[in-house]
Amino acid sequence: MTEIILLSLRIALVAVLLSLPFAILVAWVLARVPFRGRLLLDVFVHLPLVLPPIVTGYVLLVVFGGHGPLADLGLAFTSTGASVAAAVVAFPLLVRPIRQAFEATDPALLHVAMSLGASPRRAFFTVALPLAAPGILAGALLAFGRSLGEFGATITFVGNIDGETRTLPLALFSALDVPGRESEATAFAIASAVLALGTLVLGELLARRSRRWTTG
Repeated sequence: MTEIILLSLRIALVAVLLSLPFAILVAWVLARVPFRGRLLLDVFVHLPLVLPPIVTGYVLLVVFGGHGPLADLGLAFTSTGASVAAAVVAFPLLVRPIRQAFEATDPALLHVAMSLGASPRRAFFTVALPLAAPGILAGALLAFGRSLGEFGATITFVGNIDGETRTLPLALFSALDVPGRESEATAFAIASAVLALGTLVLGELLARRSRRWTTG
């Protein structure tokens, strides 16, 4: 049980760390950069929310597995691949709060910073990014929680390999598939619920503290 929980936490954490820089960039582009095709980008970013996770996993398998164009990366059937699958599925939940935080930031603050000599990049990192901290924290915790619960894309892309890709949802699935392991399945379900609840509570506490910090 402990090994599976630690593996689940590690895969979820790597998923968030892998996707966070891209999520910040995409959120900023969607919030502040007008261009033709922004609607298409927005739709593409949110596509994993409505696609069956198995479809997402299959696409990843086609791209990264077997004879796929990126097969040489060796992500299929590995724990790193499990993090990639979780990151893709959770990406919309990471982008949305960050985008909302950027949209809520007064553009005048950025203009003031640049009028005082800051470059656009410096204004972004010293003004926009700190003010968006609550949204970034909220998105990261939501994505982390979603990654902990990821099942469909994971089992399709990286399988259910003990010690490598068998996270809590997959361990629960394995226990339910064997008669007589109901108590073990219950333990996995309780552990999943506790981790999910803890993630939500921690996210709310951090968001409140971050809001107090950014508002002085």
